[in-house]
Amino acid sequence: MASWNSIPLEITYEVLGWIAFVSWSISFYPQLILNFRRKSVVGLNFDFVVLNLTKHSSYLIYNATLYFSQAVQKQYFQKYGFGEMIPVAANDVAFSSHAVLMTAITLIQMVIYERGGQTVSKISFTIVSVVWLVAGVCFFIALPTHSWLWLINIFNSIQVFMTVIKYIPQAFMNFKRKSTDGFSIGNILLDFSGGVANYAQMAVQSIDQNSWVNFYGNLGKTLLSLISIFFDIIFMVQHFLLYSGRRALISSKISKESKEPLVKSTDDPESENV
Repeated sequence: MASWNSIPLEITYEVLGWIAFVSWSISFYPQLILNFRRKSVVGLNFDFVVLNLTKHSSYLIYNATLYFSQAVQKQYFQKYGFGEMIPVAANDVAFSSHAVLMTAITLIQMVIYERGGQTVSKISFTIVSVVWLVAGVCFFIALPTHSWLWLINIFNSIQVFMTVIKYIPQAFMNFKRKSTDGFSIGNILLDFSGGVANYAQMAVQSIDQNSWVNFYGNLGKTLLSLISIFFDIIFMVQHFLLYSGRRALISSKISKESKEPLVKSTDDPESENV
C-alpha cells in the first residue's frame, strides 16, 4: 500500500475530507428542523427521501467494506496495483453511517407529520424493490468465488444510479408547483459545499500520488460529487432565480394569516353596522 509523499498534501486531504463530512452531514438538519417547526412535510418529495435511503445504504456498504475488510483491500490492490492507496477515507464511512441514520429519521417525520396527501409513488417503490433484488442476486453470484470487490462495486454503481434519479422527483415537483416552499435550500447549499470538497479531496490524493487511479478506482465517489453539484445548481437556480417571487408570495400569505385574529373584536365597526 502506498504512503503519502507530501505531508502538507496529506493534511490538506484530511481537512478537505472532514469539510465534506461536516457539510454533507449538517445538510440533513435544515430539512429535519424545517419539518419539525412546521409539523409538516408538505413540499418535501417522498420519492426523494425513499430513493435517498437506498442510495446511502448502498454507499455505506461499499465504503465500510472497502475501508475495514483486508480481503477486499487485497482484491483492490491486485486489480489496481499494490502501489496505490484505497480510495475510501474514514470520513467517507462516517458520512455514510450518519446519512443512513438521518434519512431514516426523515422517513419517520413523513409518517408522523402532516403530509397533505403525499405518498411514495409506485415507480419509486418498484425501483427500490428491483435494486435490492438485483443486489441480493449479485451477492449469491459473488459468494462461490468470493468476488467481494466486484460485489461492492455493484453497490457503488447502485448509489451512483440512485444519486442520478433521486433528485429528479424533487426538481420536477418544484417545477410543477413553481415553488420551493417546504424544501430547505440550506440542505442544498451544504450539499454543494460537500460535493466540491469531496472532489477536491480526490484531486489532492491524485496530485500527491501522481496517479489518477483513485478517480476511476472509485468511480462512484467521483460521480457522486459531480452529480450532486449538478443538481444542487439546478435547485439553487429554482430557489433564488426562477421561483423566488412565488416563495415570497407564499411566505407573505402565511404571515398575514398568522396575524389575523381568530375572533374579531366587538368594537369592530363592521360588527356595529350589522
